[in-house]
Amino acid sequence: MDNLNLINTPFNYTGSKFRLLQSIFPLFPTKIKVALDIFCGGSSVGINLKAKSVILNDKQRELIDIFRLFKNSSFLEIKDCIDEIISTFNLSQSDIFGYEYYKCNSANGLSFYNKDGFNKLRDSYNLDKNPIKLFVLLVFCFNNQIRFNSKGEFNLPCGKRDFNKKMQEKLRNFINALHSKNITFISQDFRDIDISGVDFVYLDPPYLLSCASYNGLWDKKSESDLYEFLDFLDSKKILFAFSNVIYHKGLEHTMLKYYLKGRKFRVHNLYFSYKNCNYQTKRAESKEILLLIIRLSLWEVYFVMKLCVRPYFM
Repeated sequence: MDNLNLINTPFNYTGSKFRLLQSIFPLFPTKIKVALDIFCGGSSVGINLKAKSVILNDKQRELIDIFRLFKNSSFLEIKDCIDEIISTFNLSQSDIFGYEYYKCNSANGLSFYNKDGFNKLRDSYNLDKNPIKLFVLLVFCFNNQIRFNSKGEFNLPCGKRDFNKKMQEKLRNFINALHSKNITFISQDFRDIDISGVDFVYLDPPYLLSCASYNGLWDKKSESDLYEFLDFLDSKKILFAFSNVIYHKGLEHTMLKYYLKGRKFRVHNLYFSYKNCNYQTKRAESKEILLLIIRLSLWEVYFVMKLCVRPYFM
């Protein structure tokens, strides 16, 4: 699989699987009618799934609202709206003027210039909840993440980047892919989803061992319920792939190891480095292992294991 044929999303989601797609997609079923990406996040997996139809689900309703907007609008329409917001709130346009115009460079970034306008845009969004404003906030905010406080207000600070040419190209390709594929959207808790008609489910849930902001209220009860959901999929003979971690920064995922104990898996070792993927992994060594469970047939489950730093065999 060639990266040139893959769509990289305009959402810089922590935990994105984009750089793993070439490794995991060959293990997926070759003929999928209806695929469900149940924790879609930035949708790096869902947007690239080879299926007759794809359902993207995320409990973060605000994210799904952006997807729906992109599905129902052309790239030019979306870009015009973004340009108007940038102009209204006096945000930088490095694609037109370059960094020197704003008396900064790429390393230092544009946060000093954009901070005031960004904060005004954030206040505006928290009042009207306009999804296109939220997308602009995600483009300009710290590490391009999505986070809300207990009042439902977007609360991340301004970041170093803006709506540059690279981001514009990502957005163009993503919107075009949404238009060309049979993709629908829902925003539900995984426990409430009707899986009727679905024949393949991809699950990349919040990681219990991770402290990432998008994990929200994920806890041991959620983790346990997810395992029950996997067993339910199995009982319904629905094929699935499941990503998670066994080790992360010195911690062991004992719940997952206990769940997997006694189950028959074939092991595939995938070696992949997260170097330079995001600010967290650059600050400290990670012993994270990515586990991918794939039911390719009724009786056969593939268990895929990846370690960032050195091989580990169970």
